[in-house]
Amino acid sequence: MGIKREKILAQWEDRSDMADVISINDIHRFFVIGNQQFEALKGITFAVAEGEFVAIMGASGSGKSTCMNILGCLDRPTRGRYLLDGTDVGEMSADQLARIRNRKLGFVFQGFNLLPRTSALENVELPLVYAGVTSRERKIRAEAALEKVGLAGKERNHTSQLSGGQQQRVAIARALVNNPSVILADEPTGNLDSRTSDEIMALFTTLNSQGITIIMVTHEHDVAAYAGREITFRDGIIIGDSRRAPASYGE
Repeated sequence: MGIKREKILAQWEDRSDMADVISINDIHRFFVIGNQQFEALKGITFAVAEGEFVAIMGASGSGKSTCMNILGCLDRPTRGRYLLDGTDVGEMSADQLARIRNRKLGFVFQGFNLLPRTSALENVELPLVYAGVTSRERKIRAEAALEKVGLAGKERNHTSQLSGGQQQRVAIARALVNNPSVILADEPTGNLDSRTSDEIMALFTTLNSQGITIIMVTHEHDVAAYAGREITFRDGIIIGDSRRAPASYGE
């Protein structure tokens, strides 16, 4: 039984076949509001390499949320090309997009988006249920993901019994459990106090140091400082793209 568990975990953490994870080229996104057309994205281009930690910044209406929706395969560009882990997602059907979201992406939201009357373990297992993974393998991988985020021993707790920081750790474990190509985090500290926010960002930094690619939307400069790269949006275009040494916990 122990050998089988070790084999499952080794396969779960194998990232040897990964290349560049995100490549978008000349992405435009138009919306029709009433009888007027609004261009939310105006030809943005950037790539994210394996292992990067990227913060996307910008005021409300800058286009950052539209960009994240496209990166998360929740929306389609009006024009342009998007490659996710080497796959062109532009012509995929809705079912194909749902499958690639479940296999390639992990999501972390400001509001946690957990099922309140189920255990931490069951919440983390959920993406694996959709993927058709066996119950034994689901349990092994979910337990390992919870241990990775510092919640070993909390597997049976209902999420309503956990603090806000612990709930966000459950959400991060759920994002990790399918070994995604990239984690997309949308204002992941927005519902947390400053100390808990720092702890969550320290966790993201640790995960990134282990080779996990993270793209995070935030409007807080002290949160963005944990990322090694910052992309800034304004009025549907990218006005800044810079790399720097990321902040450490407690700075």
